[in-house]
Amino acid sequence: MRILSVTHAYPRWDGDIAGGFIELLNQALVARGHEITVIAPADEGKGGEDVRGGVRVRRVRYASAARETLAYRGTLVAAARTPGGFLAAIGLIRALRRAIRAADVDVVHAHWWIPAGIAAWAAGSRLPFVTTMHGTDVALLDAVRPARLLARRVARRARATTAVSAYLADRAGSAGITVSDVIPMPASVREFARRSAGGEGVFFVGRLTTQKRLDLLLDAVAHAGTDGHALPLTIVGDGPERAALERHAAAQGIAASTRFLGMIPPERIPEVLARADVFAFPARGEGYGLAVAEALMMGIPVVVLSDGGGVLDIARPAERAGAGRILAPGDAAAFARALAELASDPEARVRAQHAGEALRTTLAPEATAERFEQVLDRARDAQPRAGVHA
Repeated sequence: MRILSVTHAYPRWDGDIAGGFIELLNQALVARGHEITVIAPADEGKGGEDVRGGVRVRRVRYASAARETLAYRGTLVAAARTPGGFLAAIGLIRALRRAIRAADVDVVHAHWWIPAGIAAWAAGSRLPFVTTMHGTDVALLDAVRPARLLARRVARRARATTAVSAYLADRAGSAGITVSDVIPMPASVREFARRSAGGEGVFFVGRLTTQKRLDLLLDAVAHAGTDGHALPLTIVGDGPERAALERHAAAQGIAASTRFLGMIPPERIPEVLARADVFAFPARGEGYGLAVAEALMMGIPVVVLSDGGGVLDIARPAERAGAGRILAPGDAAAFARALAELASDPEARVRAQHAGEALRTTLAPEATAERFEQVLDRARDAQPRAGVHA
């Protein structure tokens, strides 16, 4: 098949984390004999074409260089709510639509229903397309009623809609959107094949935003210390909340035992995690929670704070296997106990290794590529839905 992959996040250089999981999927599809072209936004005036891992990537210009900042920063939705950002978002959708219309391919794979799915829908009925929901786009369905109505139109026009977790599929269904397949994004399973030796306490990997609720993790680590279980904490990643979190660690008296490593190149994450005793994940509303799967693949027990989220697709089997705990947010003492107990339990590490092996099979790029291949193949061959027009 000739597949057009449309996304607002795709690696710009080796080590860039933006849309890295989509690149893994596309490269696995190429290995299965398919031809992939990626359409993604330019970044601050940097457009053009290149080839990454056998995948042709075209970055389209959509605004002045100063306004081409919607993508790659995790702030597209917030930025689009400003007047200038809204105009840039309209320009981005139009640029993606033009590129889709000009493409000579068999099927379009739109990642996130906004902006890629809207562009595929607006491009007209010539090309069949599949939309994959990743998380932030599903959150919009609850928050903004016009977005929900627009997403339904995109879904009606799409030949199929997939989601990366059962949680997202359920939320989409509540908004009137039928998800045909739940397929997680792939992970770099070979890179996470090494086993963590432990010895350096609690670790977290992710973007430092309010959604991650790292203040709750800092509270728990501080509570563990007062309860006689001093736990060093390492936070890997960067983001808008870093300064506030550093102040919070100081206020809790744990600044000396808390390391903020900042952004680490993806290829170095396994090396860093190789010193983790337990992995903490307090985020809410996570679309999938790939970092939890990566920790388990390295034999690291996990503690998840969850009031929902796609991370439960990973955490529930881990908890049943004795390789993790799922806790409700709000109880720092319970969080602290779970971290301390799993960090000091060698049997939990053995159970985490077993849970990780199962995930390694499920999340292997070749396995997810095969499942998406089937969806895209059906979409290519399916007849357009009666009465559905762009």
